[in-house]
Amino acid sequence: MKINQIKEKLNKIVESKNFIKIIYILGAVFIFALIFQAGMMVGFRKASFSRDWGNNYERNFGPNREIPRFLRDGMRDIPNANGAIGQIIKVEFPNITVLDKDQTEKVVIIKDDTNILERKDIVSKENLKVDQFIIVIGSPNGNGQIEAKLIRIMPNPEEMIKLNMNGFNSKNI
Repeated sequence: MKINQIKEKLNKIVESKNFIKIIYILGAVFIFALIFQAGMMVGFRKASFSRDWGNNYERNFGPNREIPRFLRDGMRDIPNANGAIGQIIKVEFPNITVLDKDQTEKVVIIKDDTNILERKDIVSKENLKVDQFIIVIGSPNGNGQIEAKLIRIMPNPEEMIKLNMNGFNSKNI
């Protein structure tokens, strides 16, 4: 008899409106905690890259180089840890150095599984030359470098502007 009474009481509690509200509140708190944790992970990763990049600056770029603006002025402009958009200024395989759009130099490591694209064609790393414009997507490592997953060789931005001014659009390139 006691087991049946306990089952009935539990069923009443589970079916009550207050219990359902508590479950929804707990679910919302759980989802909020997941979103908060994801933000913390992204921020930590970006800050770790900036720290590693700064700590390894001389090792990656050599001594007596001008310190980048964001290191001189504080960490207002933290560089993007997961990629670069800019011009190749040095090629020493498996590494290349890219002058990013924020005027920071980034060392990009090209691995065997890195995809390199020029337009729609897959090309080899030997196609990468100084003064080319590229977009790099990858992951930061502990040495302040980017391990490239994808590199896309882009046309020179000045040429793209000239083409667009002459009535062409980017689909013709």
